[in-house]
Amino acid sequence: MVEIILKSEANSGLEETQIFDAVKQSIDEYPGRLGKVLLLPPDITRGNSGAGIITAMYYMLLKDACKVDIMPALGSHVPMTREEQIEMFGPYIPEECFIVHNWRKDVVKIGEVPGDFISEISEGLIDEPIDVEVNRLLLDKSYDLIISIGQVVPHEVVGMANYSKNIFVGCGGSSMINKTHMLGAFYGMERIMGRDHSPVRKVFDYAEEKFARDIPLMYVLTVTTQSGGKTNIHGVFIGRNRKLFEQAVTLSQEKNLTFLDRPLKKVVAFLDGKEFKSTWLGNKAIYRTRMAMADGGELIVLAPGVKQFGEDKENDRLIRKYGYVGRTRVLELCKQQEDLKNNLSVAAHLIHGSSDGRFSITYAVEKLTREEIEGVNFKYMPFKEACRLYNPEKLKDGFNILENGEEIFFISNPALGLWADKNRF
Repeated sequence: MVEIILKSEANSGLEETQIFDAVKQSIDEYPGRLGKVLLLPPDITRGNSGAGIITAMYYMLLKDACKVDIMPALGSHVPMTREEQIEMFGPYIPEECFIVHNWRKDVVKIGEVPGDFISEISEGLIDEPIDVEVNRLLLDKSYDLIISIGQVVPHEVVGMANYSKNIFVGCGGSSMINKTHMLGAFYGMERIMGRDHSPVRKVFDYAEEKFARDIPLMYVLTVTTQSGGKTNIHGVFIGRNRKLFEQAVTLSQEKNLTFLDRPLKKVVAFLDGKEFKSTWLGNKAIYRTRMAMADGGELIVLAPGVKQFGEDKENDRLIRKYGYVGRTRVLELCKQQEDLKNNLSVAAHLIHGSSDGRFSITYAVEKLTREEIEGVNFKYMPFKEACRLYNPEKLKDGFNILENGEEIFFISNPALGLWADKNRF
């Protein structure tokens, strides 16, 4: 299989023509051999991945020669609307090309990661086996090539997102999603985020090596930043070999990690309403800044689009029921409550979304009530009031001094990075 590495030397990123040439080169080695292709991009919650334009490129190059299906790697996220499809992938891909992945119903078990391996990599914290399940379409022999497209960026569960995570979580089932989320939460986010060889990544590596070799996969990995509302693609890595992922990790660590000389007392993070509609996703503002926050500090999350907590009704119900009550309490609840014990990804999410009392978290919203926000253990602020105090259109990324003399640290998109006090990383 072809291996392509494309990196920009400029801060502005790669030119679109360079990316197109790399995409074309990646399929040129299959002349006349592609009758049916499956594309696995992320959904709108990864809108700044660059995967939208790359998916559109593959579609335009392949559509006249073969059948192209597109299945966004939703994981447990809600399906994309037609408007979101058009926004992310453009208007030229017909709606009938898109297939919805259902993580509860559409998966087939292809193997099991044994409990003794889980115990070894988790330092004895967990010893339960994990089923390896993937969407049944990945086993459909009529597909000549399956192209997994996505962004390598610091991540709270696996350390660095994408590569085989896109397959085993994005297109995976409940066992893998639930148990790897809990594995990461038990092991500790601070030990994982921004790093490659985490326990969860080792689970994915095991599954890739043992159970996915017969799947005709090609990975297309991007590394991006954002400036002036524009996504800059700094690297594109195409192939199957893990070394390509490792090179993308190195580039992401360079582009997406921000180290600070001192902890931050006050952080304001903005969540684009088109991308963030739940705290399940919006809590990236918490995950990605927790290693930068000072004890007793304050995090204010500007969240105009957040209208729910979970990405589906059951997860939303559980978050409302138990709230973001801290690691110790959530672990106690997991032992006591069957509904939480059977939904470990929710339990992990509740751990991730709490500061454990170390700093305060305020959600500034307009689509949820004070009672709803305070009911899950966050502080509440009306979005319009927050914007009067911290206008995201006037703030620049990094340190800002407000008119009243107060210093804040502003983050325009927490999904694109990781911020950490040098002494905590």
